[in-house]
Amino acid sequence: MWTLRAFNAMDAADAVRVLTACCASQSWAEKVATGRPYGTVASLKAAALAAFDELDDAELAVAHAAHPPIGKPRPAEGADWSRGEQSRALASAEAVRAELAEVNAAYEHRFGRVFLICATGLTGEEILAEARRRLAGDDRAEAAASVAELRKITALRLDKSFGAGPAATAPGTEVRP
Repeated sequence: MWTLRAFNAMDAADAVRVLTACCASQSWAEKVATGRPYGTVASLKAAALAAFDELDDAELAVAHAAHPPIGKPRPAEGADWSRGEQSRALASAEAVRAELAEVNAAYEHRFGRVFLICATGLTGEEILAEARRRLAGDDRAEAAASVAELRKITALRLDKSFGAGPAATAPGTEVRP
């Protein structure tokens, strides 16, 4: 977790690295980093989400592609967060995890991307029900739902990075001055 003072004082490359852990779009991270210094965490988050809302389809695809399928966190930077965010799904019964893998595969085949949901606090059964519902939807509605979920994940990770919100501890980190 970072203090706002430390974030504001970082060089640009370090600030971008901190931000890309929240959203993998390089252009988003650069835009948010360029907006420093921020007076409050709330103003940082507002600027970050406003910048998110300006991402084009190509940048959204980059950000989306950085997320692993539900139930299969990737062994890379951000994987601790993915595992934490998916912890209730990962704790589901084997049958639910197997069915979720099948629905994930069907979703990816149909839409060309992994099923994305802000999984924090959701059970495997809840995620599976939402995946089935969205798999049955039309392409346009699903694209909008996917972007909305990506935005929620970005907001949650900003909260974790800067200590705003209920789960304000980034795995494996401590508060840095």
